[in-house]
Amino acid sequence: MTLYRMDPFRRMERLMDAMDRLMESSVVPVSDTRQRGVRIPLNVKADDDAFTIIAWVPGLSSDDLHIEVLEDTVVLSGEFQAPEGEGLLLQEIPAGPFKRVITLPTPLEPGKAKAEIADGVLTLHLPKAEAVRPKEIKVVAKK
Repeated sequence: MTLYRMDPFRRMERLMDAMDRLMESSVVPVSDTRQRGVRIPLNVKADDDAFTIIAWVPGLSSDDLHIEVLEDTVVLSGEFQAPEGEGLLLQEIPAGPFKRVITLPTPLEPGKAKAEIADGVLTLHLPKAEAVRPKEIKVVAKK
């Protein structure tokens, strides 16, 4: 008796591809929320002055990452190297390229963005554009 390995998600992936094609052919452009390749987990936090993006990128160094900051979008890309050598029986550790496009609700100041990596965690500090930051107005009592 021959055993076959079955991928239960294969039919779902075909359905998602069909939905992508349907959305791409629609009149209204729709962003691609399902990006191919390795998917890195991340969190996005916001306060009055800035956004902070925290991404898990274990095993990568600063040289392995490419970050682009546009008006209201951050593009984070890189590649996890595949393990070398023979004898690999199971691979659950991600390998291959990744790209995340994060669109934020307000414009940024790209020139003031900062990124640092420590212990496999990438932290991006993205200041909001001055025009969208809250302004405090002092109330003057009229006599």
